[in-house]
Amino acid sequence: MELPDVKERWTDRINEVTIGATKEQGGTRGKTITVGGQTTLPLLDFEGEIPNPPVIAGYVSDVVPSWPDVLKDAVGQEINDPVEWAQKAVETFGVDLISLKLNGADPAGEDRGAEACAKVVEDVLKAVDVPLILWGCGDDDKDSRILPDCSQAAKGENCLLGSAKESNYMTIVAICKADKHKIISEAPVDINIGKQVNILLQDAGYDLKDVVMFQTTAALGYGFDYVYTILERARQAGLKGDKLMAAPQICDVGGEVWRIKEAVVDEDTLPGWGKLEKRGPVWEATCAGNYLQAGADILIMAHPTAIEAVQKTIAEL
Repeated sequence: MELPDVKERWTDRINEVTIGATKEQGGTRGKTITVGGQTTLPLLDFEGEIPNPPVIAGYVSDVVPSWPDVLKDAVGQEINDPVEWAQKAVETFGVDLISLKLNGADPAGEDRGAEACAKVVEDVLKAVDVPLILWGCGDDDKDSRILPDCSQAAKGENCLLGSAKESNYMTIVAICKADKHKIISEAPVDINIGKQVNILLQDAGYDLKDVVMFQTTAALGYGFDYVYTILERARQAGLKGDKLMAAPQICDVGGEVWRIKEAVVDEDTLPGWGKLEKRGPVWEATCAGNYLQAGADILIMAHPTAIEAVQKTIAEL
């Protein structure tokens, strides 16, 4: 009996986005990272092409995050210095690129200025030669004041800069076009707003082939299933020919997982849940592994044990 061919056929391809610039390309990176390019759903390489595997970006902050000691201890004393932290993430944890979050600029925190933030960017770029993902602090008004200087400090390095929203996309487009960076387009877990932001970027003259989509990220157990379906729908739409949705996708797993009680509260408060030093990294790794199946191309991760586990998963799958 002849078995029927049940393979799915897709009509289009996800855009390929390259991050980083080598010396020959006008930058100083030792390598570049390319994501996207798929003609099939995640992990189904028997149905189409998956030319670029998912990658892991090491989470680095310019100030020490409000994380539990089990994570701070796992990173080590280097967590107190973003330069040393980035170096350890690359040399010891083996991440593919660095995701630098400028939390120190937060007006509710240290409220650092543009010059101080730009100096951190410069120092991290000098310390490591992998591509850089560059984020503000999350406050739109403050980010509009610090990101131009930070973008200028990394001019020519072809960073991935985020994030562009409905409220600030003109500023992000202007600095990324001037300094030759790629853009993260952000939406609040809403596929229609995600499409709208990409329309705005396109109307502002920015090429959507240089965009990575960010539908925010939910930790496992905190709306995870909803974000999963958004990523999945976006990927399916892109493969069906929707040019506004044909972008690679990024998930900030480390930044979200280590904010929830399951990853910060030990067994004395959650009896029967197991020791936090084991539970926390497993929670992060499980969350990241599931996002791989949803269509994530870049996973931002924090705990070295979780990073190692997901690196093995990517290699195997």
